[in-house]
Amino acid sequence: MSKYAIGRKAYGISDRSGFRYPLNRMRKEWTGLIVGADEWEPKHPQLEPLRDVSDAQALKDARPETELSVQRSTQYGFNPVGFKEISGVTPDNDLVATGEVGTVTVFLPKTLGAQALGGVGTVTVQLPATVNQALTGSVATGGVASVSLSTNVTTFYVTVANPGSGNVYYINGTPQATMNLLEGNIYHFDQSDSTNSGHPLRFSTTSDGTHGSGVPYTTGVVTVGTPGSLGSYTEITVAAGAPTLYYYCTNHSGMGGQANTP
Repeated sequence: MSKYAIGRKAYGISDRSGFRYPLNRMRKEWTGLIVGADEWEPKHPQLEPLRDVSDAQALKDARPETELSVQRSTQYGFNPVGFKEISGVTPDNDLVATGEVGTVTVFLPKTLGAQALGGVGTVTVQLPATVNQALTGSVATGGVASVSLSTNVTTFYVTVANPGSGNVYYINGTPQATMNLLEGNIYHFDQSDSTNSGHPLRFSTTSDGTHGSGVPYTTGVVTVGTPGSLGSYTEITVAAGAPTLYYYCTNHSGMGGQANTP
Protein backbone atom coordinates (compact mmCIF):
# COMPACT_ATOMS: atom_id res chain seq x y z
CA MET A 1 0.00 0.00 0.00
CA SER A 2 1.49 3.37 -1.07
CA LYS A 3 2.14 6.11 1.47
CA TYR A 4 2.53 9.87 1.24
CA ALA A 5 5.27 11.90 2.78
CA ILE A 6 4.32 14.23 5.62
CA GLY A 7 5.65 17.23 3.68
CA ARG A 8 6.38 19.55 6.58
CA LYS A 9 8.62 21.68 4.43
CA ALA A 10 6.75 21.17 1.16
CA TYR A 11 5.08 24.03 -0.74
CA GLY A 12 2.20 24.10 -3.14
CA ILE A 13 0.96 26.54 -5.76
CA SER A 14 -2.62 27.85 -5.37
CA ASP A 15 -4.95 26.81 -8.18
CA ARG A 16 -6.55 30.28 -7.97
CA SER A 17 -3.80 32.85 -7.47
CA GLY A 18 -0.59 31.01 -8.33
CA PHE A 19 0.91 32.01 -5.01
CA ARG A 20 3.03 29.63 -3.02
CA TYR A 21 1.74 28.31 0.27
CA PRO A 22 2.88 25.67 2.71
CA LEU A 23 1.29 22.55 1.33
CA ASN A 24 -0.05 21.37 4.67
CA ARG A 25 -1.95 24.67 5.11
CA MET A 26 -3.69 24.64 1.76
CA ARG A 27 -7.46 23.76 1.61
CA LYS A 28 -9.69 22.19 -0.98
CA GLU A 29 -12.78 24.20 -2.03
CA TRP A 30 -16.20 22.86 -3.05
CA THR A 31 -15.16 23.53 -6.68
CA GLY A 32 -12.29 21.05 -6.35
CA LEU A 33 -9.61 23.80 -6.37
CA ILE A 34 -6.81 23.64 -3.78
CA VAL A 35 -6.02 27.13 -2.59
CA GLY A 36 -4.28 29.00 0.21
CA ALA A 37 -6.02 29.21 3.55
CA ASP A 38 -6.63 32.92 3.02
CA GLU A 39 -8.21 32.30 -0.39
CA TRP A 40 -10.62 29.57 0.61
CA GLU A 41 -14.32 30.44 0.26
CA PRO A 42 -17.33 28.37 1.36
CA LYS A 43 -20.07 27.53 -1.10
CA HIS A 44 -22.75 30.25 -1.14
CA PRO A 45 -26.16 29.03 0.12
CA GLN A 46 -27.90 30.32 -3.02
CA LEU A 47 -25.90 27.81 -5.01
CA GLU A 48 -27.49 24.96 -3.06
CA PRO A 49 -30.53 23.15 -4.56
CA LEU A 50 -33.87 24.76 -3.60
CA ARG A 51 -35.63 23.19 -0.68
CA ASP A 52 -39.29 22.14 -0.87
CA VAL A 53 -41.00 24.96 1.06
CA SER A 54 -44.60 24.44 -0.16
CA ASP A 55 -47.23 24.67 2.58
CA ALA A 56 -50.15 22.26 2.92
CA GLN A 57 -53.50 23.86 2.01
CA ALA A 58 -56.08 21.17 2.76
CA LEU A 59 -57.68 21.26 6.22
CA LYS A 60 -58.44 18.17 8.23
CA ASP A 61 -62.13 17.88 9.26
CA ALA A 62 -62.99 21.21 7.60
CA ARG A 63 -66.40 22.74 8.39
CA PRO A 64 -67.25 25.20 5.58
CA GLU A 65 -70.39 27.35 5.76
CA THR A 66 -73.34 25.91 3.82
CA GLU A 67 -76.59 27.44 2.59
CA LEU A 68 -79.28 27.98 5.21
CA SER A 69 -81.60 25.54 3.48
CA VAL A 70 -78.97 22.78 3.62
CA GLN A 71 -78.25 23.47 7.28
CA ARG A 72 -81.91 23.33 8.24
CA SER A 73 -82.68 20.20 6.27
CA THR A 74 -79.67 18.25 7.55
CA GLN A 75 -79.14 19.70 11.00
CA TYR A 76 -82.58 20.66 12.23
CA GLY A 77 -85.00 18.81 9.94
CA PHE A 78 -86.65 22.20 9.33
CA ASN A 79 -89.84 21.77 7.31
CA PRO A 80 -92.28 24.53 8.27
CA VAL A 81 -95.99 24.34 7.60
CA GLY A 82 -97.73 27.64 7.00
CA PHE A 83 -94.71 29.90 6.50
CA LYS A 84 -94.72 32.63 3.90
CA GLU A 85 -91.95 32.24 1.35
CA ILE A 86 -88.42 32.46 2.76
CA SER A 87 -86.10 32.82 -0.20
CA GLY A 88 -84.03 29.69 -0.65
CA VAL A 89 -85.67 27.94 2.31
CA THR A 90 -89.39 27.46 1.83
CA PRO A 91 -91.73 27.66 -1.16
CA ASP A 92 -94.50 30.24 -1.26
CA ASN A 93 -97.64 28.64 0.16
CA ASP A 94 -100.02 31.32 1.60
CA LEU A 95 -101.21 28.78 4.16
CA VAL A 96 -103.43 30.22 6.87
CA ALA A 97 -104.33 28.26 10.00
CA THR A 98 -107.16 29.46 12.22
CA GLY A 99 -109.10 27.76 14.98
CA GLU A 100 -109.59 27.21 18.69
CA VAL A 101 -109.00 24.46 21.21
CA GLY A 102 -110.44 21.25 19.83
CA THR A 103 -110.89 22.42 16.23
CA VAL A 104 -108.41 23.61 13.62
CA THR A 105 -109.26 24.69 10.09
CA VAL A 106 -106.37 24.85 7.65
CA PHE A 107 -106.98 26.76 4.41
CA LEU A 108 -104.58 25.86 1.59
CA PRO A 109 -104.77 28.13 -1.47
CA LYS A 110 -101.46 26.88 -2.87
CA THR A 111 -99.96 24.40 -0.44
CA LEU A 112 -99.46 20.78 -1.40
CA GLY A 113 -99.44 19.26 2.08
CA ALA A 114 -100.71 19.77 5.60
CA GLN A 115 -99.89 18.42 9.03
CA ALA A 116 -101.87 18.49 12.27
CA LEU A 117 -99.92 17.44 15.33
CA GLY A 118 -100.74 17.01 18.98
CA GLY A 119 -104.14 16.80 20.62
CA VAL A 120 -106.23 18.40 17.89
CA GLY A 121 -109.88 17.43 17.86
CA THR A 122 -110.78 18.11 14.24
CA VAL A 123 -108.66 19.11 11.26
CA THR A 124 -110.23 20.40 8.06
CA VAL A 125 -108.02 20.87 5.02
CA GLN A 126 -109.53 22.92 2.20
CA LEU A 127 -107.89 22.89 -1.20
CA PRO A 128 -109.31 25.31 -3.81
CA ALA A 129 -110.49 23.91 -7.11
CA THR A 130 -108.51 26.67 -8.83
CA VAL A 131 -105.21 25.07 -7.81
CA ASN A 132 -104.08 22.62 -10.47
CA GLN A 133 -101.96 20.56 -8.10
CA ALA A 134 -102.72 17.47 -6.08
CA LEU A 135 -102.57 17.29 -2.30
CA THR A 136 -99.46 15.22 -1.69
CA GLY A 137 -99.65 14.75 2.05
CA SER A 138 -102.04 15.00 4.97
CA VAL A 139 -100.74 13.79 8.29
CA ALA A 140 -102.66 13.66 11.58
CA THR A 141 -100.94 12.40 14.71
CA GLY A 142 -101.22 12.74 18.47
CA GLY A 143 -104.88 12.39 19.44
CA VAL A 144 -106.47 13.84 16.30
CA ALA A 145 -110.09 12.82 16.09
CA SER A 146 -110.60 13.32 12.35
CA VAL A 147 -109.10 14.74 9.20
CA SER A 148 -111.23 15.90 6.29
CA LEU A 149 -110.28 17.19 2.86
CA SER A 150 -112.35 19.53 0.74
CA THR A 151 -111.49 20.45 -2.85
CA ASN A 152 -114.57 22.49 -3.84
CA VAL A 153 -113.09 25.72 -2.47
CA THR A 154 -112.39 28.73 -4.66
CA THR A 155 -110.31 31.60 -3.37
CA PHE A 156 -110.85 35.22 -4.34
CA TYR A 157 -108.09 37.67 -3.38
CA VAL A 158 -109.62 40.97 -2.35
CA THR A 159 -107.90 44.35 -2.52
CA VAL A 160 -109.20 47.91 -2.30
CA ALA A 161 -108.24 50.76 -4.62
CA ASN A 162 -109.63 53.99 -6.05
CA PRO A 163 -110.12 53.80 -9.84
CA GLY A 164 -111.07 57.47 -9.91
CA SER A 165 -114.49 57.82 -8.29
CA GLY A 166 -113.85 56.37 -4.84
CA ASN A 167 -112.62 53.13 -3.28
CA VAL A 168 -114.00 49.85 -4.63
CA TYR A 169 -113.32 46.18 -4.09
CA TYR A 170 -111.01 44.49 -6.60
CA ILE A 171 -111.65 40.75 -6.88
CA ASN A 172 -108.58 38.96 -8.24
CA GLY A 173 -107.56 42.27 -9.79
CA THR A 174 -110.95 43.12 -11.35
CA PRO A 175 -112.83 46.13 -9.92
CA GLN A 176 -116.32 45.29 -8.61
CA ALA A 177 -116.26 41.96 -10.44
CA THR A 178 -119.52 40.11 -11.07
CA MET A 179 -119.14 36.50 -9.95
CA ASN A 180 -121.01 33.23 -10.30
CA LEU A 181 -121.21 31.27 -7.03
CA LEU A 182 -122.33 27.66 -7.44
CA GLU A 183 -124.58 25.97 -4.91
CA GLY A 184 -122.75 23.63 -2.56
CA ASN A 185 -119.36 25.21 -3.22
CA ILE A 186 -117.22 27.19 -0.80
CA TYR A 187 -115.90 30.62 -1.73
CA HIS A 188 -113.10 32.16 0.28
CA PHE A 189 -112.67 35.95 0.06
CA ASP A 190 -109.14 36.60 1.33
CA GLN A 191 -108.83 40.06 2.91
CA SER A 192 -105.24 39.71 4.13
CA ASP A 193 -104.02 42.54 1.90
CA SER A 194 -103.39 45.73 3.88
CA THR A 195 -105.64 47.77 1.55
CA ASN A 196 -108.64 45.97 3.10
CA SER A 197 -108.11 47.72 6.43
CA GLY A 198 -111.40 49.32 7.47
CA HIS A 199 -113.36 47.59 4.68
CA PRO A 200 -115.09 44.44 6.02
CA LEU A 201 -116.72 42.49 3.19
CA ARG A 202 -120.21 41.09 3.75
CA PHE A 203 -123.13 39.74 1.69
CA SER A 204 -126.72 40.87 1.28
CA THR A 205 -129.70 40.14 -0.97
CA THR A 206 -129.94 43.89 -1.55
CA SER A 207 -127.59 45.85 -3.79
CA ASP A 208 -125.05 47.75 -1.62
CA GLY A 209 -126.32 45.89 1.45
CA THR A 210 -127.17 47.99 4.48
CA HIS A 211 -126.38 51.15 2.52
CA GLY A 212 -129.32 50.25 0.25
CA SER A 213 -131.66 49.55 3.18
CA GLY A 214 -130.87 45.82 3.07
CA VAL A 215 -129.71 43.44 5.78
CA PRO A 216 -126.65 41.18 5.93
CA TYR A 217 -127.00 37.71 4.41
CA THR A 218 -125.53 35.26 6.92
CA THR A 219 -126.50 31.78 5.67
CA GLY A 220 -123.29 29.76 5.35
CA VAL A 221 -121.17 32.90 5.91
CA VAL A 222 -118.11 32.83 8.18
CA THR A 223 -115.83 35.78 8.93
CA VAL A 224 -112.38 35.48 10.50
CA GLY A 225 -109.88 38.11 11.60
CA THR A 226 -109.60 41.83 10.94
CA PRO A 227 -109.55 42.94 7.29
CA GLY A 228 -106.08 44.04 6.30
CA SER A 229 -104.32 41.60 8.63
CA LEU A 230 -102.84 38.23 7.74
CA GLY A 231 -105.36 35.39 7.78
CA SER A 232 -108.50 37.53 7.64
CA TYR A 233 -111.26 36.40 5.30
CA THR A 234 -114.97 36.10 4.65
CA GLU A 235 -116.14 32.69 3.50
CA ILE A 236 -119.49 31.57 2.16
CA THR A 237 -120.84 28.09 1.54
CA VAL A 238 -123.55 28.62 -1.04
CA ALA A 239 -126.79 27.05 0.14
CA ALA A 240 -129.20 25.24 -2.16
CA GLY A 241 -131.64 27.74 -3.65
CA ALA A 242 -129.60 30.72 -2.49
CA PRO A 243 -130.82 34.05 -3.94
CA THR A 244 -128.73 36.45 -6.00
CA LEU A 245 -126.29 38.06 -3.62
CA TYR A 246 -124.41 41.30 -3.44
CA TYR A 247 -121.10 41.85 -1.67
CA TYR A 248 -120.53 45.19 0.00
CA CYS A 249 -118.43 47.05 2.57
CA THR A 250 -120.12 47.51 5.92
CA ASN A 251 -118.43 50.89 6.41
CA HIS A 252 -118.59 52.49 2.96
CA SER A 253 -121.21 52.50 0.20
CA GLY A 254 -120.68 51.81 -3.47
CA MET A 255 -117.69 49.49 -3.11
CA GLY A 256 -119.15 46.08 -3.96
CA GLY A 257 -120.70 44.14 -6.78
CA GLN A 258 -123.00 41.26 -7.67
CA ALA A 259 -122.62 37.55 -6.98
CA ASN A 260 -124.98 35.38 -9.04
CA THR A 261 -126.02 31.99 -7.68
CA PRO A 262 -127.12 30.02 -10.77
